[in-house]
Amino acid sequence: MGEFKHTHYAHCESGVMSSLLRHHGLQISEPMIFGLSNALNFAYIPFVKIGGMPLVSYRSIPKSIIKNIQKNLNIKMKLETFTSKEKGEIRLNELLEQNRVVGAQTSVYWLDYFPPEIRFHFNAHNLLVYAREGDEYLISDPVFDKSVRCARKSLQKARFAKGMMAPKGLLYYPIDVPKEIDLKPIIKKSIKKVAKYMLKTPIPIAGLAGIRYLSKSIKKLKNRDRKYAKLFLGNIVRMQEEIGTGGAGFRFMYASFLKEASEVFDENQTLAEASRLMLEVGDSWRDFALVVAKAIKSKKDIDYEMISDMLMHISKDEAKVYKKLLEFG
Repeated sequence: MGEFKHTHYAHCESGVMSSLLRHHGLQISEPMIFGLSNALNFAYIPFVKIGGMPLVSYRSIPKSIIKNIQKNLNIKMKLETFTSKEKGEIRLNELLEQNRVVGAQTSVYWLDYFPPEIRFHFNAHNLLVYAREGDEYLISDPVFDKSVRCARKSLQKARFAKGMMAPKGLLYYPIDVPKEIDLKPIIKKSIKKVAKYMLKTPIPIAGLAGIRYLSKSIKKLKNRDRKYAKLFLGNIVRMQEEIGTGGAGFRFMYASFLKEASEVFDENQTLAEASRLMLEVGDSWRDFALVVAKAIKSKKDIDYEMISDMLMHISKDEAKVYKKLLEFG
């Protein structure tokens, strides 16, 4: 496999999987990982709270990229969790001594190489550990442009943080990786699954129905306390723009996947057009975040109707993408 090389990616989980598989000889891009793991999603879950605010998610649940890529590409992987910090650290050291590059789930808050001002309690941040030197681990964190070092105690705290999505010391690594894979049938299946889910899921809190549900909830904010309304809107933007690559970023990544998929299928025009439409959707999500951020900072009355309407338009534009994708294959 040779010496490990750090690569900077857009998102932690898809970046880790791309980096791991490339290290094992399978050249596959981060957007392709994201697309083939059926990771694009949306959910607005008012009964699940993060920091007292409803959960808004723009991708599938943490670990789903790891597990779906393993399944869809027929890759044999080992995932291990631990009952104690000591057992988790011993096992990590054993794997490093075997010259394995190891994926780990961590809490951002305890990683000492993150600047203090951007640390927060998010327990599903993925990174790669590729070596140990003394009391430090050499880390390939996909969202950093260079490899970094992390103190032993800091990494231990990050791997065994408590709370929602507690990592429980999770380590994962490939055991068997195919050198070549016929991507065409996997691309077709993955695209169809995402498009159908986003368009037709019967659950009102998920898919495009979830975006519409959130839009209606924003309209109702005019009847709530202004402080709560600002916190509610701010949470949407924070979940969109600060957790991983957020809503817009995931749409841009999926657009890149569709462009790459179109090339796999000899410049397929349906996929190329869907990619273009998804780029426009990503722009709309970014515009939405900017409008909401400005509204929160302004002393003027917030135009909840306008913000709600922006989300409704986004849901309609996303629907065009998925309907176009159902024309494919």
